[in-house]
Amino acid sequence: MQCEVDRNLEKCNCTYPGCPRKGKCCECIAYHRRNGELPACYFTEEQEKTWDRSIEYFVKVKSKR
Repeated sequence: MQCEVDRNLEKCNCTYPGCPRKGKCCECIAYHRRNGELPACYFTEEQEKTWDRSIEYFVKVKSKR
């Protein structure tokens, strides 16, 4: 399977400057999973700006719905 980085970048909402995994979803998911986090695409634009990718933060913001 070939990674479609350009196509992925159209939907990637990561705002972390210089992220080497931007548009490389497989690498991004593996990186954040290793760190007990979720990638930016799990969060709204506003939530993503906090750079808090923790599972705890995800549960907290989703439970407020």
